[in-house]
Amino acid sequence: MNVHQNFTTAPPHLLNNRISPTRNILSPSSAMTGRKRKADDDGSGIDEDRMSASPSASPAMLARPLPRHMTKRMRSNISGRPLPLPRLLETLSADEMRNLLQSICQRHPDIGNEVVSTAPRPSIQSTLEVLAKYESAFQAAFPFGGRSSSDYAFNRVKQQLTELLESLKDFTPHFLPPYEQQPATSLDFLDGATEVIHRLPDWDTYQHNRHKQEAYEEMAKAWAMVIREAAKKAGGIQLLHGGWDQKIAKHNEASGGRMQEAVNELRGSLGWMGANVPNPAAGASADAMSIRQQLLSGSYGA
Repeated sequence: MNVHQNFTTAPPHLLNNRISPTRNILSPSSAMTGRKRKADDDGSGIDEDRMSASPSASPAMLARPLPRHMTKRMRSNISGRPLPLPRLLETLSADEMRNLLQSICQRHPDIGNEVVSTAPRPSIQSTLEVLAKYESAFQAAFPFGGRSSSDYAFNRVKQQLTELLESLKDFTPHFLPPYEQQPATSLDFLDGATEVIHRLPDWDTYQHNRHKQEAYEEMAKAWAMVIREAAKKAGGIQLLHGGWDQKIAKHNEASGGRMQEAVNELRGSLGWMGANVPNPAAGASADAMSIRQQLLSGSYGA
């Protein structure tokens, strides 16, 4: 008997006996062995790459910052700018520094007062050096040839002569009492300043000599003031032992008698100190004692 069987095909997802894809299931030991072999193979490859790689391609070298980055950063910051104040002052000459400071003090009187109160006091040497510069400029202004006392020469050096005498007028009060307390300092400065006046020429024209005569008169008054103050201190010992009687007498002689006021003041001071005038030391100059005796008697220059 032929039985015709009809088979109905169900959808795959309804079949209970669906067979999963075939898997190659390995034992744990086989899997571990495989992974170990794979790791060994990979490690050997890495070692070979490291051995063959150049030092510049190593991780340590790649981690370092490249110098060119620093160079670029420095270049990007470079730009023009003014000098710092200390560097700027280093480039200025003495004249430029003086003119700059004077200009600032004129615009700001408070700064000028502070400079006057804090600046170190000029010494005798530094002041005489400044006067020497003015005197050198005066001598350098004379024309070549001809008489140095002529009217032409006077006109050529008149400006420098005025600057020299004005500086002398400004510096002298700085070394006078009561601002200067030490008679020795005052006397030493006046001695050097008077020599500057002695070196000034005598001009052919009488009117041109007025500047020199006025300088002598002012210097004589300064000498007289210092002598009076020196006589009050320590019994006038500075005048007695400093040989100033001889120096002032010589200054008066070189000036043609224009320092007579100083000589008279010294005579008066030595007069009341006459009883205390010491005897000349061994080897002392007889001329020095002669000048002193003439001053005491009032016969010097007669």
